Amino acid sequence: MPSSIYLSAAHKSSGKTVVSLGLCAAFKAQALKVASFKKGPDYIDPLWLAQASGNACYNLDFYNMTNDEIIQLYRRQSQSSDIAIIEGNKGLYDGMSVAGGDANADMAKLLNIPVILVIDANGITRGVAPLLMGYQAFDAEVNIAGVILNKVAGERHESKLIQAIEHYTDIPVVGAVRRAKDLIIDERHLGLMPANESTQSQAFIDGVARIIADQVDLSKISTFHNAQSPIDPPVLTTTTTDLTIAVAKDQAFGFYYQDDLDAFQSLGVNLVYFDTLKAVELPQCDGLFIGGGFPEMQLETLSANHALLDNIKLNIQQGLPTYAECGGLMYLSRKITYQGKSHKMVGVIQADTIMTSRPIGRGYVQLAPSNEHPWNEVAPTIYAHEFHYSKLENIDPKTRYAYKVLRGVGVDNKHDGILTYNLLATYTHLRSVGSNHWTTQFVNFIKEKKIARD
Repeated sequence: MPSSIYLSAAHKSSGKTVVSLGLCAAFKAQALKVASFKKGPDYIDPLWLAQASGNACYNLDFYNMTNDEIIQLYRRQSQSSDIAIIEGNKGLYDGMSVAGGDANADMAKLLNIPVILVIDANGITRGVAPLLMGYQAFDAEVNIAGVILNKVAGERHESKLIQAIEHYTDIPVVGAVRRAKDLIIDERHLGLMPANESTQSQAFIDGVARIIADQVDLSKISTFHNAQSPIDPPVLTTTTTDLTIAVAKDQAFGFYYQDDLDAFQSLGVNLVYFDTLKAVELPQCDGLFIGGGFPEMQLETLSANHALLDNIKLNIQQGLPTYAECGGLMYLSRKITYQGKSHKMVGVIQADTIMTSRPIGRGYVQLAPSNEHPWNEVAPTIYAHEFHYSKLENIDPKTRYAYKVLRGVGVDNKHDGILTYNLLATYTHLRSVGSNHWTTQFVNFIKEKKIARD
C-alpha cells in the first residue's frame, strides 16, 4: 500500500499548490513513483502536478462523480505507486454546502487519507495554535496528521510557531518553508499559469523541489498511509476500433481530463496529437477534439497559421465529427478580440469572441440536452463546469444549440453547445463519468458518420 497524504489548507492562496509540486518532484527525485491527484474541476494545477510527478494527474470531484467512482479512480491510479499525493482546493472545510459533504475534509475521510495542513504563517505566531485546535475540533473524524508552515519569515518566526503548536496541540510540524521569490508562480485569471505555456516550468519545479527537500521532513511524510482497505478496482476493458481522433495539444490548448483520454483509449480509439501553432493540416483522422486552454495568449501565431485554419474549416464543413470546449470554441469562431486587437480564427462558428477582464462563467453547471443534440444516449441532466473570461457576440440568430443551461452561463445564459455541420462546440467542460459517458457518445457519433460516409 503506498504512502498517502492529502494536502489542504485553512484557506485558498496558502501556497499548497507550490508545496504539492515540491513534494511530488522531491519524491520523484528519490526515484519513487508518485501518483498525483487534484480535488475539484481544475486543469491548470494538474498540468503542473503531472510534470512534477512524472505521471498523469487525475481529478477527484464530488459534483460529478459518485463516492464509488472517486474511490475506484483513486485506487486504480495509486495502487502501483510508492506515494500518492492529493492536492485539495480552497480550505479544508470549504465547499458548496454549509452542512458539508463536498469539502476536502469529506474527500480525505472518504479515502481515509491523513491530512497535512499547509498554513500561511504570514503575520501569525501564537495564533496558529487556536487555529489548528479549531480545525481539529471541528471534525474529529478528519485525521490532521501534520502541518507544513509556509511563508515563514525566518528562524525566530519559525521557533515561535513551532513552540505554540507543540505546546497546545499534538500535531507534528513536518516542515517550515521560508518566504522566497523562487516559490512564486505567475498567476492568470483561472489560477496558476499553465505549465504547458512556460518553457521555464521544469526549472521552476526543480528549484521548488530542492527547497522542499531541504525544509520539509520527507521521511516523516512517507510514513503516512491510507488506512482504508483497498477495493478491487474495475478492470478496464479495451474495445478494438479503427477510429482515430485528432487532439489539439500545445501551448494554446492543453485542458483535458486524463481519465477522459484514458476512456477514449479504452474504447480502442487511436489519439493523435497535433500542434495548432505549427501543423499545416490535420493529421488523418475520423474525428477532432479541441479542448480548452488559453488561445488568447497565442493569438498572433494561431492567426498566422492560415493553412491550418483553412484546413480545419474545410474538414468541418465536409462533415468531420468535431467536439470543442471553451478555448476550442473560441478558436473555431470568426475572430478573437483581446486587449483591443482582433485576430482571425477558423470561422466555422458564426460568432465573434470577445475577451473580458472579469469572468463570464465560472463554476459548476447543469445542462439538459435539447432536441437538437446530435449524439445518442445523452444523460437527461449533465453535471459539469465552466471557466471562461470570454463571451460570444454577433451570434447568428439561426444558431442551433445542444443544451439548455439549468445552472451556469454557457453561451448566452440560456443555451450552450453550438451546433453546425457535425460540430458540437461548448463553453462547458464535460467529464466522462458514470452519469455522463460523453466519450462513448462521441465515439459512437463518429462511427455513425464514418459508416454513412463509407
